Amino acid sequence: MANDAAITDLFNKPNYIGELFMIGAGRTPFLNMIGGVDGGNMMIAKGWEFPLAQFYSLEAAGQPAITETQAQAAATPTTYVTDQLTNYVQVFKEDVSVSYAKISDMNTLTGLAQMGNDVDRQSAMDFQIAANLRQIALDADHTFLNGTAQKGTNNTTAWKTGGVITALSTNTVAGGAAALTRAMIDELVKKMADAAAPMENPVIFCNSFQKQKLTALYGYAPEDRRMGGTNIVEIETDFTRLPVVFEPQIPAATLAIIDMAYIRPVALPVPEKGILFYEEKESAGAAVKGMIYGQLGVAWAHESFHGKITNLATS
Repeated sequence: MANDAAITDLFNKPNYIGELFMIGAGRTPFLNMIGGVDGGNMMIAKGWEFPLAQFYSLEAAGQPAITETQAQAAATPTTYVTDQLTNYVQVFKEDVSVSYAKISDMNTLTGLAQMGNDVDRQSAMDFQIAANLRQIALDADHTFLNGTAQKGTNNTTAWKTGGVITALSTNTVAGGAAALTRAMIDELVKKMADAAAPMENPVIFCNSFQKQKLTALYGYAPEDRRMGGTNIVEIETDFTRLPVVFEPQIPAATLAIIDMAYIRPVALPVPEKGILFYEEKESAGAAVKGMIYGQLGVAWAHESFHGKITNLATS
């Protein structure tokens, strides 16, 4: 079943009846956990480039050795330098167009005849808007995790928001194409602790393959003659507890620990229109046209607050 870039009319998208289901990957747990693309957790940007935060670091710990003479000498100040980290918002846009004929006729059915009571059918336009909104949510979920940052330098260069996983460089563990092990997870959590990651609300995000590996690594079930199986939803470590979330948009060879206390969606609202909105457009013929539009990004504070294991075996 292939989707296409065409106006929705009565013949290329005929009417069917029956309960409506979506197939394929449609879950967006990471996006849902940070409040979605229109939630109260949204940060409002004032331009296409927005600050993640400003940061400074201390020197390595050591024991001072200051004599009385040195203490009486003229002051030698120490200046701690701050650094500004930024990310970008980008355009999310889907176009919708449905012919007048399609809107008018929701009773001419194509397919298997249905006997009995009639089935309520959603309007073609409402369905197309809802489906396109869902696609934007799926794209945002993927981008906020895996996006590659790009600054728009002119009106022919797209602004692109950087994803959390892509940004991680301090706390990383190389899987070496080997199967996930508890030692790898211990190493990553230790790196995060040594880097002074706050670990306020860290969560493990992984795809289906690595989720099953985690359960196999940590699962223990008492013997039962009638029931079996395990499902690891949280891991206890020396430094923090780690809830485990299945996220289809995590690359198959990657496992990420993301501190959700520092993740927020970011929007650059369009004045008098909002953050993510549907707007009708002028039609050149017998069709209703419109677009769904938003300018969105993601903030993650400092990349050292999070971590990842990469290049894991996937078979």
